[in-house]
Amino acid sequence: MIFSGLGLCVPCLVRIQSRSCHRVIPRIRKLHTLRAPTPKLRTIIPSRNLHHEFRPFVPPTPSSLPKPAPPKTYRRTRKSIRRLLYLALALGIVYEADKYFLYSSLARSARTFWLGCLVATDYKINFRAHPPLADSIQALHTRNAERLFDLLRTNGGLYLKIGQAIAMQSAILPPEFQKMFSKMFDDAPQNSWRDAERVILEDFGKTPEELFGVSFTGQPGKGVLERTARASASVAQVHWARLTDGREVAIKIQKREIAQQVGWDLWTFKVVTRIYTWLFDIPLYSLVPYISERLLLETDFVNEANNSERMADLVAGESRLRGRVYIPKVYRELSSKRIMTAEWIEGVRLWDKETLTRPWQGGWRQGSPGCRGAPLDAPNRQEVAEVIRNHPSEERLKPNRDWWKGVNGKGGLGVSLKDTMQTMVDLFSAQMFLWGCCHCDPHPGNIFIRRLPSGKPELVLIDHGLYVQMQPEFRHQYSLFWKSLMTFDNKTIGEIVRSWGINNPDVFASATLMRPYTGGDGSTSAGIKRTMSAKEQQERTYEMQQQMRKGIREILADEKKWPRELIFIGRNMRIVQGNNQYLGAPVNRIKIMGNWASRSLVDSPDLSYGAKLLNLGRHMLFKLVMFSTDVVFYSSKVAQFLGRGSNLEDDMEASMKKMAGDMGFELNHSVFKG
Repeated sequence: MIFSGLGLCVPCLVRIQSRSCHRVIPRIRKLHTLRAPTPKLRTIIPSRNLHHEFRPFVPPTPSSLPKPAPPKTYRRTRKSIRRLLYLALALGIVYEADKYFLYSSLARSARTFWLGCLVATDYKINFRAHPPLADSIQALHTRNAERLFDLLRTNGGLYLKIGQAIAMQSAILPPEFQKMFSKMFDDAPQNSWRDAERVILEDFGKTPEELFGVSFTGQPGKGVLERTARASASVAQVHWARLTDGREVAIKIQKREIAQQVGWDLWTFKVVTRIYTWLFDIPLYSLVPYISERLLLETDFVNEANNSERMADLVAGESRLRGRVYIPKVYRELSSKRIMTAEWIEGVRLWDKETLTRPWQGGWRQGSPGCRGAPLDAPNRQEVAEVIRNHPSEERLKPNRDWWKGVNGKGGLGVSLKDTMQTMVDLFSAQMFLWGCCHCDPHPGNIFIRRLPSGKPELVLIDHGLYVQMQPEFRHQYSLFWKSLMTFDNKTIGEIVRSWGINNPDVFASATLMRPYTGGDGSTSAGIKRTMSAKEQQERTYEMQQQMRKGIREILADEKKWPRELIFIGRNMRIVQGNNQYLGAPVNRIKIMGNWASRSLVDSPDLSYGAKLLNLGRHMLFKLVMFSTDVVFYSSKVAQFLGRGSNLEDDMEASMKKMAGDMGFELNHSVFKG
């Protein structure tokens, strides 16, 4: 029988008890199990079979025992850990090499790809009337605007330039992007003087002291140079210096990392745009090569010097602008591809409206410092030496030339905002319609105003890196297009616009004028209103923005025909419109530009005499038609004076906002405020 306690038979139990060895119990149990009969065959064994012959217990021989199991070495675990350590080491080496040799170009690109995929996925999932992972479409725009803004500010360099370009076009973006990107014009962090000094040494093989003839210790007979930048932008920073010959110069030094980063940045920009073009079915990639070329030229200061000198020659040769516009001189012997030395400009920025209009306290028949290129007074040597000795880290050696503000410091230039804005619109109209050489970055920071002895304003234009050169045929078409907008010549507008590959003349005409174009057939607006009636707010917002995307596709309908120059020309007009509005719309911008467009078809040097004569007759008729715009303009000014209306630019903006709201986006032309 089986012993119930241990599961052993009686003979086995007797054997164990006779040996008193607890170690053999498991082995005997195993042997018993192997030889035990199956449950069906097991029977009760008679008592006579319980007695066996006593046999002593013999331990098993070593050869009969199984081989011992090898100790655990955790080879796979150790191999995985080793691979992780190698990977971490390799990534660390790549990161440090990227940081030291490529100025974090790889890290910036990886950061851009990651965020680009995140934003694209977010919009692909949630851009619908009722987003599954967002409270609303507005919340979706807000979080992605924050992500994109943080990326551009973190990456810096050319990304800031791209961000500023987006900010200037933010009027057609959702309001959440407008609010965020209004901060893109803040000064960028400046590099250390050590980095700037290395750029000078690499380009000229000379130290700043040797190249510019300056001394940082106040040595007599030497010039002075501020090692602390006066301004810092996305790709360069500007230092003030006074040379030994008395010239005061602005030394624009490209940030050392830009040369390494620009190639990677533009490549990343191309790849991301390609993905978005495919993912969202918006034909943007075809514009990328032209945009990239323009941005790359901005980092070439030889190109900027060429543009500056050409513009100075064009202004000097145009009697309507000579004496009203000033272009700073460029000193080629002190300039290179990454360094540009130009004449230092004393003046008031365009955004300082209060200083522009305060009464002049500088004396009768006196101009502000530096007007018409007049020499500037030298700094006090004792004051310079004291600053160098006591404040070497924050040098401010340039004298404060604010005597014209009077004893109480509350004076201003005392110039007319109307004359100021008239000069500005005249200048950029001549660039677009007459010369075909257009400065595409005329924001208020790039425009200084000085007072002439006559009391008239002098406009100084700086930063000539971003230019567009227009072919004569396109320039003539663009001038005729503008003239046709003024006279509601819809047939000519349609022919020109369709030759550019644009399928929606009304939308493009409104975008060009920066106000609703009312001369078309109104089919676009009517079609949109039919589809938008009686919709829930969320669905209406979604469908409106879908209409906006459709409008973009119609404007870029034929990518091969679409003139690439329109990208930056539109940017120029947008900034000029913003400047005029910021100053209170003192001039009728639309009329001035239309007049230049019509007149350029008479004055253009590449037209035949017969064409010029024909255009002259049409121009005289055009002048009569433009009289009606004067009636509207001065009626607006009278209403504004009586407190019963706003300025003309504000009225046009209100109309534009209404039309834009029907088309699916919200306009905000307050980019420069603050």
